Amino acid sequence: MGTYLHPSTINFRRSVNSEIYIDKTNLIAFTNKRINTQQGYICVSRPRRFGKTMAADMLAAYYDSKEIHKNYFISLLLKK
Repeated sequence: MGTYLHPSTINFRRSVNSEIYIDKTNLIAFTNKRINTQQGYICVSRPRRFGKTMAADMLAAYYDSKEIHKNYFISLLLKK
C-alpha cells in the first residue's frame, strides 16, 4: 500500500517550479464566488492536455487547511 502525503500539493508545487507554468489562479476566484450558491457545482471540461488535473491540484492545494501551502500563491496572479 502506498503512502498518501498530499499528492495534489506536491504535484502543484512541481508545476509551479517547472520551466513552463500557465497561471490559472483566476479559477480560484471563480470558484470562491460560487461556493455556497446554487451554482456551486463546477464542471471543468476541456480537451485533453489542457491542464484539468493541474487545475484540480491547484484548487486542492489552495483549499488545503495548512497555511504553509498558501506561500505558493504569493507570487501568482491571485495575489497581485
